[in-house]
Amino acid sequence: MAASGSNQLSTPSKTPHSRKHHLHHHSSSSSSSRFEAYNRLQAAAVAFGEKLPIPEIVAIGGQSDGKSSLLEALLGFRFNVREVEMGTRRPLILQMVHDPTALEPRCRFQEEDSEEYGSPVLSGPAIADVIKLRTEALLKITKAAVSAKPLVMRAEYAHCPNLTIIDTPGFVLKAKKGEPENTPDEILSMVKSLASPPHRILLFLQQSSVEWCSSLWLDAIREIDPTFRRTVIVVSKFDNRLKEFTDRWEVDRYLSASGYLGENCRPYFVALPKDRSTVSNDEFRRQISHVDSEILGHLRDGVNGGFDEEKFGTHIGFSSLRDFLESELQKRYKDAAPATLALLEQRCSEVGIELARMDSKIEATSDVAHLRRSAMLYAASLSNHLRSLIDGAADPAPEQWGKTTQEEQSESGLGSWPGVAVNIRPPNASLKLYGGAAFERVMHEFRCAAYSIECPPVSREKVANILLAHAGRGGNKGVVEASAEIARSAARSWLAPLLDTACDRLAFVLGNLFDIALERNHFRELEYGKRNGNMEGYVGFHAALRRAYNQFIRNLTQQSKQLIRHHLDSVTSPYSEVCYETDFHGGFGSSSLKFGQASTSVPFCLELSNGGGLCRNNEEKRDQENIPPEKSNAQETTPGKGGGETREGLKESQMTVPETPSPDMPCEVVKKEHGNYVELGPRKRISRLNGNGRNHELVRLQNGDSRLLVFGNNGDTGTRAGSSAYSDICSYAAQHFARMREVLLERSVTSTLNSGFLTPCRDELVVTLGLELFAATDDKFMEMFVAPGAIDVLTNERQSLQKRQKTLQSCLTEFKTISQTL
Repeated sequence: MAASGSNQLSTPSKTPHSRKHHLHHHSSSSSSSRFEAYNRLQAAAVAFGEKLPIPEIVAIGGQSDGKSSLLEALLGFRFNVREVEMGTRRPLILQMVHDPTALEPRCRFQEEDSEEYGSPVLSGPAIADVIKLRTEALLKITKAAVSAKPLVMRAEYAHCPNLTIIDTPGFVLKAKKGEPENTPDEILSMVKSLASPPHRILLFLQQSSVEWCSSLWLDAIREIDPTFRRTVIVVSKFDNRLKEFTDRWEVDRYLSASGYLGENCRPYFVALPKDRSTVSNDEFRRQISHVDSEILGHLRDGVNGGFDEEKFGTHIGFSSLRDFLESELQKRYKDAAPATLALLEQRCSEVGIELARMDSKIEATSDVAHLRRSAMLYAASLSNHLRSLIDGAADPAPEQWGKTTQEEQSESGLGSWPGVAVNIRPPNASLKLYGGAAFERVMHEFRCAAYSIECPPVSREKVANILLAHAGRGGNKGVVEASAEIARSAARSWLAPLLDTACDRLAFVLGNLFDIALERNHFRELEYGKRNGNMEGYVGFHAALRRAYNQFIRNLTQQSKQLIRHHLDSVTSPYSEVCYETDFHGGFGSSSLKFGQASTSVPFCLELSNGGGLCRNNEEKRDQENIPPEKSNAQETTPGKGGGETREGLKESQMTVPETPSPDMPCEVVKKEHGNYVELGPRKRISRLNGNGRNHELVRLQNGDSRLLVFGNNGDTGTRAGSSAYSDICSYAAQHFARMREVLLERSVTSTLNSGFLTPCRDELVVTLGLELFAATDDKFMEMFVAPGAIDVLTNERQSLQKRQKTLQSCLTEFKTISQTL
């Protein structure tokens, strides 16, 4: 307990007996008026939830540190609060009022959510029952183990001081049976919250049997008030420690406690009657005085050399603590009166503005034209802010409202890109972005994901089914068409889910802009002091506006999915010439098969996250593996072999076709001049293949190639040639796939998604919202503002505001009167 410093707690001085009686009476009267004024203000603050910096004392201590006994001693009577301490889990505000006419204590409890007090409660057991029942009822409603909502009890008595103390639940190490295990943590958190406001004095109790070095709760107090500048430390049950002292130095060292609390901290040492038997209130107060006398007598006569009474005498005994608390609180009241008066004037003005706004709302419920105009202005303002966020804005703070790539993936519920095995991390993935910046990042992430997908492997059976079917149609493009068909199927299967995911990710980015636009609109209204339609409090309208915006985004998403799916169907159509663009004009044996490289128009990506720099898309490098090597001659290197070995197409005269085998020959092997063999099927199949004079060429590959249409795994020379054909077809299918992907991304998807999402948000949003919200009859329109019973709710709110205004105005008048006597 600090003894010096203007902002620290001060030790009261006795009024000299020479002071004139009328001055003492005037001072006492002023203190009483201030105390009553603060009590009424405190009751109003509790009733209406006002946050007013009223000087208050908060009692803090462990479960068995004597806090309950101290409160009873201050009240001057017992009401068995100790017996309900484990049953109460909410703060108790004790307003002690010294009333010389109240020969018996009169206690009244403030009604919940009201400034009114109930009927007087006279007996001690009845007071304890009210505390317990009120606490249980509140916790049943809140479904919690503790509650920070205080219970207010006003005690008027001739033998209590003018003092207000907030009694808090005692600290516990373990929850009692039937309570949640985290109850001790919740009590500690609640007490810290109550003790944190700087206008409150902390009354910390710890019993004398606990050494300072092993105190369980002193560290918690030090976290709230590190220097103990506003803390009164009380050592309770001091009589238990007296028998340990024999010499003066032992007592003085213990009373100073300087090794743990600091030189300026002076604890109070208190002992109270241990007899809990039922006694009268007069006898209870006599016992308190007797214990004080015994403590001082023991220190003076029972210790060798006594103790330093000049230094510690004012901090020994309950009466010293009581006088100090009453004097200190009155001093705080007097010092805080000017600030309290100014704050009351401010709150009265604010409540008056709230009341005028509520009156306007009630009047507006019958003024449809006014509501339409205000709602239209608000919707237009919100649309403008959404447009600004898309075009690029830095307020509100992106650090608070933006999202990283990982957060977007997680909160959207979409996760990673479908079919992509690698982890796609676009530039600036770790930065929190929103609006147009986040949209462009998703677009780039989509491109990276799309370019990371290659044409999947195709089974030999699928290649044979497609190729042989094309071979039966004649012509010289069977292999080209087969590889193109494989690529089309792969593009439809793998790119379609990717496109849908891109639309959903972009929709998520735009959907997040609604709350950001609301915050931006609110901030601008506060900053510039103007309101584009005062729609505050109209929950139904805000819900309808949000619903209309979300539907607008859903419609854009659906339309964009249909558009890009149309582009995918167009690119993968058999009638599309995409596969044959650039230099792709030859057949299977063509020597000049080239595809365009990745577009040189791929934009730079400015990496702004840690460790980033300028980077260019890697699509070109990814696609190079799908581009066949250029050659200086018209010969083609067999895939998988060295480039030095070339092959020439065989002439028809070099192929010997056998006669139709007999029915009993399952198959026949025909030898060619170059040593290659072809396995022919039964007679019926050969007869069908040889139906006209020229179809025997279909057993060879087009354009005179010497590789044979065999995809089995028998290991002969013909099979090895077929394996080479299978590899080449897969290679060309991959090139077709890459070309389709490039054309789709570079020519269609980017512009489609920009025009499908961003352009409507810029140009069509305000019109769409207007049609959705305002193209309705007056009755339908008013449903957003006047729901059933809404007028009654507004009326009740106005009545509550009127009552609050009346109470605060009364407190203001009272404090003005008090300020004139200071």
